[in-house]
Amino acid sequence: MNYPPKIHQDNDINHMIEVIKTYPLATIISIKDNEPFITHLPLIYNEYGKLIGHIDKQNPQAALLKNKKPITVLFSGPQCYISPSIYTTTQLPTWNYIKVHLKGTVNAIESKDALKESIITMTEFLEAPGHKYVLEPDNQRMLCALDYIDMFEITIDTWEGKFKLSKDKKPQDVENARAELIRANQENIARFLNNVF
Repeated sequence: MNYPPKIHQDNDINHMIEVIKTYPLATIISIKDNEPFITHLPLIYNEYGKLIGHIDKQNPQAALLKNKKPITVLFSGPQCYISPSIYTTTQLPTWNYIKVHLKGTVNAIESKDALKESIITMTEFLEAPGHKYVLEPDNQRMLCALDYIDMFEITIDTWEGKFKLSKDKKPQDVENARAELIRANQENIARFLNNVF
């Protein structure tokens, strides 16, 4: 895709994988009868270059996550408003962000053993680095839940990295925008959670 401009694109798959691993909550988009179905689920990028996820069987989108159906997956990294006041040069207000757009096909994995192993693996990944909780294979709550969960695997066909990070500015301004992205995300999360949680 030719948008955004190349300066705001990052085609390095390793950078995009890092976004997936750091921000694994994905937006999963399927289409049926010209209507979009959208679910937010954590996905794990495995050693075979595929995305693995689990979905409640009661979710209407579950029926669309099989038979090599097409799928679009979005991952969102940090984002924030960038004020011209942070720059050393004259600029306009903007918004910086990191997004990864993936397109591919999805297949159901029918094996209950594979589902169990996948849930354990995902828990282990998400618990890193502290691993304060270990999901044991004989956990009865997990074993009972297996009948209500579908597992799926996404084969990725196209990758698009949207890294709008003020890279078209002077080096000092790029660094200032980076610092602002870090500062704003830390402060905004704390302020938001204090207001709503």
